[in-house]
Amino acid sequence: MLSGFGMYPYFFDPTYILILAGIVVSLLAQAKVKSSFAKYSAVYSRRGMNAAEVAEAILHANGIYDVGIEHVSGNLTDHYDPKSRVLRLSDSTFRSTSVAAIGVAAHECGHAIQHANSYIPLTIRTTIVPIVNIGSTISWPLILIGVLFSWNQTLINLGIIMFLGVVLFQLITLPVEFNASNRAIAALSGQNLLYEDEVTQAKKVLSAAALTYVAAAASSILQLLRLLILFGGRRRND
Repeated sequence: MLSGFGMYPYFFDPTYILILAGIVVSLLAQAKVKSSFAKYSAVYSRRGMNAAEVAEAILHANGIYDVGIEHVSGNLTDHYDPKSRVLRLSDSTFRSTSVAAIGVAAHECGHAIQHANSYIPLTIRTTIVPIVNIGSTISWPLILIGVLFSWNQTLINLGIIMFLGVVLFQLITLPVEFNASNRAIAALSGQNLLYEDEVTQAKKVLSAAALTYVAAAASSILQLLRLLILFGGRRRND
């Protein structure tokens, strides 16, 4: 007897290995960033500036005076909001003088600088966010409806295309995040906001954070591969 997908026996689906691999990669990346942030949160900048002050210095040095800096609750919930033109720093970052917090704040400034300079990958990512949100919501329902309606390949393919948008978003995110980190490190060093050994430590924090984006992209690619194996161009075996 075959499963509903018409390919594998009940309770045996080897493509779950792809899902498991994605979960493992994501967990390892999250563990790495938490470990690095915790380690360098205990290392305090000898210049004594806190993350909010560093962020303001970086923005002003780049001619950006119309971006506000706000405190937002949570841990590592730091982000730059291009619509509101606000850089929000979390509880663990805002007033901290640690190398880790300053590195994170500088990274978010990198996004503000990208926005000010109309950095193309950021512009593309911001533009497709609404489409990706819709795609991530309806991709699996479309696929499942297609399977239920006598393996309607048109609906299934549409669902896969919707999920492909999610994968493309993750891939576009990579250069955006890497570039923001590069801008952050250049600013911290070039403006003498941290000593060189502290810049190296901040770079380690940002490199660990970058792994989470790589893991997210890898996980979405593995999920897409699973969709293609299960549903791409195949029909149910009666």
